[in-house]
Amino acid sequence: MRKSISAAAVALGGSLALAALVVPTAATAAPATGGTCFDLGVAGKYGEFIEGNDTHSPDAEGAVAVGGNADFSKSGFTVGNELTKAEVDALPGGYALVVGGDLIQNGAHVQVMKGKGVYAGKVVGGGQLEGVSKGTSPIDFGKEFANLRHVSTELAKTTGGAPVSQDRTITFTGTDATTNVFTVTAEVLQKAGDVYLKVPAGSTTIVNVTGGAYDQNKGPTTGFWIWDHARSAYVQDDKSQSADGGAERAKLLWNFPTATSVTKRSGNAWPGSILAPNAAFELGTGGPVNGSVWAKSLTGSGGAETHHYPFAGCLPGGTTTVPSSSPSPSASTGTGTPGSPAPSGSAPATPGGSASPSPSASGPGSAAPSPSASRSGSTGGGSNGGGGGGGGGLAFTGAEGITTLTVGGIVVLAAGGGIVYAARRKKANGAS
Repeated sequence: MRKSISAAAVALGGSLALAALVVPTAATAAPATGGTCFDLGVAGKYGEFIEGNDTHSPDAEGAVAVGGNADFSKSGFTVGNELTKAEVDALPGGYALVVGGDLIQNGAHVQVMKGKGVYAGKVVGGGQLEGVSKGTSPIDFGKEFANLRHVSTELAKTTGGAPVSQDRTITFTGTDATTNVFTVTAEVLQKAGDVYLKVPAGSTTIVNVTGGAYDQNKGPTTGFWIWDHARSAYVQDDKSQSADGGAERAKLLWNFPTATSVTKRSGNAWPGSILAPNAAFELGTGGPVNGSVWAKSLTGSGGAETHHYPFAGCLPGGTTTVPSSSPSPSASTGTGTPGSPAPSGSAPATPGGSASPSPSASGPGSAAPSPSASRSGSTGGGSNGGGGGGGGGLAFTGAEGITTLTVGGIVVLAAGGGIVYAARRKKANGAS
């Protein structure tokens, strides 16, 4: 009998260890800082935050900050019409428009609708100027972009699930209620005619796009579709409607850590915020970005606006910023007022991703769904909702969790060994 107890213990220990090695368990990506989010700093308060020059007309619905020259001469520029009083009050000095260099008008009309504006250089060409005056820039663009580059680089280290490409569509499917991370090459993404996203309502979604350049004209990309849970259908994102009242759009971030060029195809609305701190961003001449844009430079006109849908998600990582670096030649020419920089933030503790996506029965299938069918029953404007919560665990994808599984197996194997040892001690004591 004692002999059979020892054998059972060996079998139990071995089977538990084997189970720990082969059963997929959640590979968490909780940040080392204890469930905090990256702080986007002053940049996070602006819908258009540009390190160098910004050539744009006719308007931006949110606040705009430009480190270099702002050229609004093509057809004038209006700023901040959709800002709330609380959002204006949260801006440094209440400035909804900050220009670190020259403000180029050439006779055009420039107006700040809510809040006020400041330029540190000079006005070029003259024209009607409302709510804007000369003064010192309240923003240290060098410090802010050092932080944005730090955040972008750290987010890219979190390897995520891959999308599914079929014909001329690409589908991102995530299952984690808190955070879903995807990784895709710019080459693959720009081949898509239509881009689909299906994640739990209200979850933060991060799409890391690798490569040096991304151009929606390569596909060409014509539309972005987000799964609406109430309708059980994909909805094409635009100004008048968005899935789940904008819950997914408000927490969607497209991260381009290494791109030096990002081009939006005119005509499509691009949902979510775009972090491309090293890129020249081309908005095109039609179709807005329904979110914030943080880029090295920006060009756009016509319907290519930035709509006021501030990013409200939680980017898992540290809340601190990196020390200020010297501004690039294209950065602010004004005098900044930097605060004391804090130590560098921490990277996520364990890389993880969303659940490996697969086409669902209700997904796009081999052909894109009819836009007319999906657009019916508008839900109205998207949510500008509050800040995100803590960065929770990300669902296990492929081999990313192999280290976690191996460690778990070793721990359980040790426990099984303890059972064997205890059984043998009992046998020895009985024999004596």
